[in-house]
Amino acid sequence: MADSTDSTPVTTEQSTNAPKSKNAEKNEAKRKEKMAKFLAKQEKLKAATATSSEGSKKEKSKAKKALESQEFVESTPEGEKKDMSQPMAATYNPRAVESAWYAWWEKEGYFKPELAADGKPKPAGLFVVPAPPPNVTGSLHIGHALTVAIQDALVRWFTVLFNPGVDHAGISTQSVVEKKLWTESKKTRHELGREKFIEEIWKWKNLYGHKITVQLKRLGGSYDWDRSAFTMDEKLSKAVIETFCRLQEEGIIYRATRLVNWCVRLNTALSNLEVESKELSGRTFLSVPGYSADEKFEFGVLTSFAYPVEDSDEKIVVATTRPETMLGDTAVAVHPQDLRYKHLHGKYVVHPFNGRRIPIVTDEILVDMEFGTGAVKVTPAHDFNDYEVGKRHNLEFTNILNDDGTMNENGAPFKGMKLYHVRRAIIDALKEKGLYVGSKDNPMVIPICSKSGDIVEPLLKPQWWVNCSSMAAEAIKAVKDGKLRIRPSTSEAEWFRWLENIRDWCISRQLWWGHRIPAYFVKIEGIQQDQSVDTYWVSGRTFEEATQKAKKKFPDVQFTLEQDPDVLDTWFSSGLWPFSIFGWPEQTNDLSLFYPTSLLETGWDILFFWVARMVMLGIKLTGQLPFSEVFCHAMIRDAHGRKMSKSLGNVIDPIDVMEGISLEKLHAKLYEGNLDPREIEKAKAGQKADYPNGIPECGTDALRFTLCSYSTNEARDINLDISLLESNRRFCNKLWNATRFALMKLGDSFQTQETPRKTGRESLAERWILHKLNVAVIETNKALDERNFKEATRVVQAFWRDSLCDEWIKPFFYADADLIRQRSAQDTLFTCLEAGLKLLHPFMPFVSEELYQRLPRRLGDNTSSIIKSQYPLEQSEYDDPKADSDFEVILSACATARVLIDVYKKQINPIIYIENTEKTPDPTIFNTCTENIRSLIKGAKSVQVIPKDQPLPVFTETRETILEMKISIGFN
Repeated sequence: MADSTDSTPVTTEQSTNAPKSKNAEKNEAKRKEKMAKFLAKQEKLKAATATSSEGSKKEKSKAKKALESQEFVESTPEGEKKDMSQPMAATYNPRAVESAWYAWWEKEGYFKPELAADGKPKPAGLFVVPAPPPNVTGSLHIGHALTVAIQDALVRWFTVLFNPGVDHAGISTQSVVEKKLWTESKKTRHELGREKFIEEIWKWKNLYGHKITVQLKRLGGSYDWDRSAFTMDEKLSKAVIETFCRLQEEGIIYRATRLVNWCVRLNTALSNLEVESKELSGRTFLSVPGYSADEKFEFGVLTSFAYPVEDSDEKIVVATTRPETMLGDTAVAVHPQDLRYKHLHGKYVVHPFNGRRIPIVTDEILVDMEFGTGAVKVTPAHDFNDYEVGKRHNLEFTNILNDDGTMNENGAPFKGMKLYHVRRAIIDALKEKGLYVGSKDNPMVIPICSKSGDIVEPLLKPQWWVNCSSMAAEAIKAVKDGKLRIRPSTSEAEWFRWLENIRDWCISRQLWWGHRIPAYFVKIEGIQQDQSVDTYWVSGRTFEEATQKAKKKFPDVQFTLEQDPDVLDTWFSSGLWPFSIFGWPEQTNDLSLFYPTSLLETGWDILFFWVARMVMLGIKLTGQLPFSEVFCHAMIRDAHGRKMSKSLGNVIDPIDVMEGISLEKLHAKLYEGNLDPREIEKAKAGQKADYPNGIPECGTDALRFTLCSYSTNEARDINLDISLLESNRRFCNKLWNATRFALMKLGDSFQTQETPRKTGRESLAERWILHKLNVAVIETNKALDERNFKEATRVVQAFWRDSLCDEWIKPFFYADADLIRQRSAQDTLFTCLEAGLKLLHPFMPFVSEELYQRLPRRLGDNTSSIIKSQYPLEQSEYDDPKADSDFEVILSACATARVLIDVYKKQINPIIYIENTEKTPDPTIFNTCTENIRSLIKGAKSVQVIPKDQPLPVFTETRETILEMKISIGFN
């Protein structure tokens, strides 16, 4: 692009060097004085005008803010359609826009699956999503909002059933209610009793189950609420009992004593998901729950001590990070090829505190000759690796711990002492006996209970287990055969890694809240029995069935039945979710219609703990995959990349983002939970650092759009930045203003075309915007199909913001256009608004519905809600690459003009000359769009196209050059 400019102000008086007369000099002086006064007056007037304008702007700004700050008052009766006959508000208000629509959608039954007249699915089929049930432990957080935003975007894209529900979350819910009970009444659950305590949990469930429902509705989730399920409902509980009994009868569920993750604080076994890892770089002193707050214990240290070899003066030095476990040692292992210990093979060491003979065994799997002394202590009953060694060498499994974390009789002479008090006492005792060698820093990872903060101990417990090997093989095969698709690809790799190395699943939990295990111990009169083995246990769907099984198994004896007091792991009932919600094991109509489901969408962190178990149990129990696709979304972290944690103060309630909240109220909410006072102060500091002014009101649509815009089909983590939410809130405002302007241009008398087909009268600009619309439709559908929500939102936003709003709506409605051109532009505008709002709807359901309801309908279109409208599909007749390239030339010319105006700082009424040259793509395109170009260049006085080979006009210098600058643009 080339330019020429002239901006020097000159006057028309001729210049001369002739001497002036005295009268001429006087006249010249008077003229200059008058000119100076005139210019001064003009400057004063200009300043006054500027001040007035500035004041007017300030007043308008104040009025606008006052209008925005007015508290919205709902006037629509519950479930009724919002009155759209009133004029559109001047500004976008998310509370006003998002009000009333959800209750109306629900009342009208828009969330129900659409079936044919015969009750069967329509030819288009059904898209069924079993919504992952949030835990009933408390309110939803922003991670749940991400789940809803993604799932509901897909749901609103398809014909669908979106089945909601909540999970009883055994250990989590019991934990929070126990804390609440202690805080309020200083009572334990044992003091209250099982029945009364469970009553307290049901009160909690009813309170927070309702809160969760309110949050899900505020998030716009299009759930069929009549099908809402709870994992402890009678229907779902029946499925749990049936599954346990069926698998126990087949021998897949069995009872055995094995190592589990034990939480002393909660007195229960834990799943691996409930165990967090805390990394230590070396020696660290930590507080431990259940001990005095001012007591700290040493971790991250490798302690070495010696075992005396039996009948010898020799000693073998071993090392451990858990000295207290030496009370349960039942072997010392050395490598079979280690020459240092060849002479000790088959011999014993003597335990220094209880005199027990401990064998020296050889094990090339456990022992690394190059590490430490090459000798390793083995504690099969308190270490997962040592457990395997114990099985290989048939060692004793000596449990030294009571369930409450104190030493039992095997821990003598420290019986009755707490575990970490014994740690100190052991070291002192070893020193007294001269067996203590030393200690050094040792980086390590300690397992922490995510619910109580206690340090997890491996403990031998008799439990119920599920043999997963054959079911895991089927789950692996389903993915390899392409019957089950897992996205992203990284999650598929994890699927194989986990399932190929699967271990049996412990399903017993020592809790009161949950599904009580339907297994009964057959207590036979007059004989000693071992409850830890399968022999004396039966299962039963009812007590009567269990009695009949016991009679058959033990005929002609007197017995009583005692039901196992434990409950099942929460993941056991959750693993049945895709089919238990439809009434399995009964062959219900819902089961036949909606199972298998279509998609399971969840976080990648529970792919194994939940998704894999649903697949394994689904195939085993129903003979079918529970769904054909798994999509794992990213994990939300804060703007600094930290995991969301209540103690950090970065856990966000989605409603606080929708409605806005002050810093003081954020602080106040910390006291509603069970945080320790010290954690509250830490959380307050975190909130103050991240949200010094609180969280501004952004609305549901901006929140959903933002969360989707973070989500790609490969993302693992999302660092949530509140500033992006504010940006998308402003995008909502842009949508509002653009539609408001467009409706004014359409006018009350506008009659739509019957179809959105082109008429052939479209201008270049119209052909261009329809082409852009078609491209947006193609790319959005493609992105949604690929589960790339970031790309889908980018495409939709770019169409609205860049193409429709910034480059098309305003510049292409000008007063002097003829009626035919105006009508064509109106038809194109309506088509873009109608399709654009539909494109936007999955991500911004409320504002899209509000604006859609203000649009007229096409002849014969009785669509009552945007929910029920057809999502835009590709229109081949809109495809117009030539219009796209031609119009891009015009936009390029406008952009260049704006740059030149800015460079030369002349923004008052410039005249734009466009010069056609040999390299101009199509000389005619400028002639048809001069008024459009003038509109796109703010303040341009006029646009003139200079034909090829015609010289540019001579810039005549006049007084008017004080107020204008002339710019010519040519293509070289």
